Amino acid sequence: QVQLVESGGGLVQAGGSLRLSCAASGRTSSTYAMGWFRQVPGKERTFVAAISRSGGDTSYLNSVKGRFTISRDSAKNTVYLQMNSLKPEDTAVYYCAARGDVYGSRWYSRPDDYNYWGQGTQVTVSS
Repeated sequence: QVQLVESGGGLVQAGGSLRLSCAASGRTSSTYAMGWFRQVPGKERTFVAAISRSGGDTSYLNSVKGRFTISRDSAKNTVYLQMNSLKPEDTAVYYCAARGDVYGSRWYSRPDDYNYWGQGTQVTVSS
């Protein structure tokens, strides 16, 4: 079991930056591949970024490539999502997710791939 707690959301103007954090507790997060998803009311949860258990492999939603960066600090059991050049269409509740992984270099982009979820943090980008 692992528990995930997101933080760092808030209100920011278009063009601004935020850094989301996802702190993991319970079983060590270093054995987990991690991901970030987002959801707006009335729509499905969508993939934003993912990072492998090793931290060496990442994947991004096309619309956030070059603006968002996912990273992890295994010593702190924390995964980050640095979001720059934010746009109003980035407004959503952002969720952190984790799944056990034995491969080390794989990342996962479907919500069904993940076993554990945080409670979400609201990101609002004003125009």
